[in-house]
Amino acid sequence: MDFSLLLVIAVAVTGVITLLNYFWWRPARRQSLQTAEAGTTEGLPNNAREQVLKEPWPVDYARSFFPVLLVVLVLRSFVVEPFQIPSGSMRPTLEIGDFILVSKFAYGLRLPVVHTEILDLGEPERGDVMVFRFPSEPSVNFIKRVVGLPGDRIRYEGKQLYINGKPVPKTLLAEGPAEAPGELMYTEQLGEVEHHIYNNPRDFGPQMRELIVPEGHYFTMGDNRDHSNDSRYWGFVPEANVVGRAFAVWMHWDGGLPSFTSMRLIH
Repeated sequence: MDFSLLLVIAVAVTGVITLLNYFWWRPARRQSLQTAEAGTTEGLPNNAREQVLKEPWPVDYARSFFPVLLVVLVLRSFVVEPFQIPSGSMRPTLEIGDFILVSKFAYGLRLPVVHTEILDLGEPERGDVMVFRFPSEPSVNFIKRVVGLPGDRIRYEGKQLYINGKPVPKTLLAEGPAEAPGELMYTEQLGEVEHHIYNNPRDFGPQMRELIVPEGHYFTMGDNRDHSNDSRYWGFVPEANVVGRAFAVWMHWDGGLPSFTSMRLIH
């Protein structure tokens, strides 16, 4: 289900009804009231006046919901949009059940549904946690970390990421979680961004020869390096598929009571 499309349709329908009521139906009701009152000497009683001026229930609902839906559409399309993390591919940065906020203007303003950029406000930077539409199935949103920028040479070999021929610095931090034996947590430095990743040195994992990121594309990887379906498997993210930059976790919900203690900025 394309929620953006449904929201646009709802705004359009309620907006048209609201405009028709303002410029056509309401003046017609007032005219009907004046005509009815002109035929009496004492005027219509209050209940009769209210009955003539009363809006049909579809008009009443549309007029009430239109401003609310319009505000939601503008905020969701151009300011910030909430998402829920469905998988563990970004652990330990993001856990399954995290609810995140995504800046829709960090990389430029785009029209809802058609995704056409109308204002360029910036480009993804190395280390950003980015939401994008999956290249082979654009109706599905993915979230990964931006590793390669246009023109970069990217290689992944022996659990080590190389960018433009240089190994990306990483430092062993701790053992991974108990439910993932063999996993190790590292601190990795991608540009100005320091973040944590999981690696299992005993898991052979994918080996990737050096690739050059094409212009207008990005190379992304999950922080859970051995359990992430990312650019190593399906290729580059076109700039046109970019949705926004994830910047905060505002709630965690795993089926029990929602937790707001996990509120934090995303690095």
